[in-house]
Amino acid sequence: MLSIVYWLLFTACGMAMARWLLPEKRPVVRVWLGAALGLMLMMWLPSGCAFCVKITVAAHGLALLPLAALTFAAWLGRKKKKAARWSEDDRRLGKLLLFVALPLTAMGAYLQWTHNIMPAADGSLHVGQSTYGDLALHLSIASGLRGAAFPPDYTILPGARLSYPFLADSLSTSFMLLGFDLHAAIVFPGILMTALTFSGYVLLAARMADTKKGAVIAVLFFFLNGGLGFLYMVDMQGAALGHVGANELQSVKGLWERIKLVLNGWYQTPANHAEFTTYNLRWSNVIVDMMVPQRTTLAGWSQLIPCMYLLHDALRPSLPALDDAPKDGPTAVLARRHVNIRQMIMLGVWAGALPMVNTHCFLALGLLSLGWMIWDMIQNRRWLGRAILPWAVYGLLAVALAAPQLFTWTFQQSVGNDSFLNFRFNWVNGEQGMLDGYFWFYIKNIGLPFLLILLALLEKNEKRRFLAAGAFMIFIPAELIQFQPNPYDNNKLFYIWYMVCCVIAADYGLELLNKLKGMRAKPVIAVMAAVCCFFTGALAVAREVVSDYEAFSKADVEAAAVVEEMTAQDDVFLTGDQHLNFVSSLAGRRIVCGPDLWLYWHGFNEITAQRHWDVRRFYEDPEHNADVLAAYGVDYILVSAHERYNYDVDTAALEEKYSLLYDRDGIQIYSAGGAAGG
Repeated sequence: MLSIVYWLLFTACGMAMARWLLPEKRPVVRVWLGAALGLMLMMWLPSGCAFCVKITVAAHGLALLPLAALTFAAWLGRKKKKAARWSEDDRRLGKLLLFVALPLTAMGAYLQWTHNIMPAADGSLHVGQSTYGDLALHLSIASGLRGAAFPPDYTILPGARLSYPFLADSLSTSFMLLGFDLHAAIVFPGILMTALTFSGYVLLAARMADTKKGAVIAVLFFFLNGGLGFLYMVDMQGAALGHVGANELQSVKGLWERIKLVLNGWYQTPANHAEFTTYNLRWSNVIVDMMVPQRTTLAGWSQLIPCMYLLHDALRPSLPALDDAPKDGPTAVLARRHVNIRQMIMLGVWAGALPMVNTHCFLALGLLSLGWMIWDMIQNRRWLGRAILPWAVYGLLAVALAAPQLFTWTFQQSVGNDSFLNFRFNWVNGEQGMLDGYFWFYIKNIGLPFLLILLALLEKNEKRRFLAAGAFMIFIPAELIQFQPNPYDNNKLFYIWYMVCCVIAADYGLELLNKLKGMRAKPVIAVMAAVCCFFTGALAVAREVVSDYEAFSKADVEAAAVVEEMTAQDDVFLTGDQHLNFVSSLAGRRIVCGPDLWLYWHGFNEITAQRHWDVRRFYEDPEHNADVLAAYGVDYILVSAHERYNYDVDTAALEEKYSLLYDRDGIQIYSAGGAAGG
């Protein structure tokens, strides 16, 4: 209960700040902005206070002081005018949220509940297909940050600073410290961020699009994305052309059999197919492959979309009805240069807080802002002095607040590491020498919306070109530079490009459809277009809904509870490098070295190799390799089925030299400091 009260307090303060600083915004928009701002403050303030008192309940109590100070500062700087009241436009926005955002949120909440270590009747913990790989990392961070000094280390690589954006996971830590169990602490903020993302994009699309219909279609383009991969299921369906692991999508005959294969197979969806070299399908559905498993992406989008809204709204301060928006777009009103300076200050502070929520979102927002600023400066070159002032306020604040985060965390991990910032043309299509032709790669992966984007830019439409000026400022670097060791991670930039471009595609698609007025084939064309746009994405979502895998057995859960009870938070365990490790993920204890499944892609190429070797030599010869325990400060030694499978464990030597503290269901835990029988 305390955790809910704490969250409600931050939400109330966020809404009050939005009301005082942005009273002219519609009530629906203010509520959404306030809720998002409150969640951002709840991520940041306890973590900031943890630099003084570690991340404890005390830090959360202390965080109420800066919360009160910021709320008071917003009241002092308030705009002394009556807040906008509920209007017809709000009613229409409310209907959009009710009929579009709410069903999406309900589905997202279901996936959050069932895919994040959902307890089963037999005592085990289950996950979905998308969360099977990465969730354990987020669990280890969330459970391992309890009581941690800041800046914290990786729990799966003690001694290495946690430079991965951790605020989404520290938010779950906050809920754990204030009373939630691990499952609820992961699910509840996940649902909050899901709701903010869906509702936020609906409101953003409604602000950007020409019409309400265009906003709805843009939302569907983005969240039901998937491309033309379904054509592989239709092609040659009368013949079985492959087998498991090799052209598996076409390994059965008939469309229905192939659909069943997609719904039951391991990454057989034609959006993000496991056989990259066979199909080259890499455009993951954003709900099931980004929002559900990638918690930093979900947290980033929940905060990025408000920033995008505030920036776009500042450049188009008029508030036309949705279906009466001017066709020439944001820059039509720039000559008046009446930009809300409070809004730009709020935007600068909000943007500056993004790096440790999601660094890709901070980078994408910076690139988007650069594109729009260049357009703005060109349009207002006669009033350049007045035009640049709001940008200066926003940019200087954002950079000033972001710089300490980047130097403390991001640059420490990436600068001097040749796994980061490398030239790579054509994203993942160029990994093995252009598997597909340049444009065909994007056409088949993104589908009809990609063609609509390109065709729309051939028309003379100022608003769409303005949107594209920011969006393609993101696309071009993402297309040319590999920012992280895993080239696939550039999709975190491409999807933000796509967020903006979906509005362009939706507006232009409706414009083309309207030109078919009077044609009897118009409904047929509309249905065919819908199938091409949404069938692959719908399959991806359906597959994720039915997926179910055991991540931790009942024995794992029971052993994790004992570990939490009998060991200290900063104790170190020697374990194998399995990614489903109950010691690090469920109990939140530190282990000598986690799996390269994560650490390699975080840029740790050398340090892990030595640690993996040290772990192996101890397990296989404990008597002559006790130096490993001293070198890494090991307190406990785990032997489970994973260690026995991966190493030739000398259990006799372990039993002779070390005290056995736990022995149940094939799991043994030894004290590294106590002699056998001691």
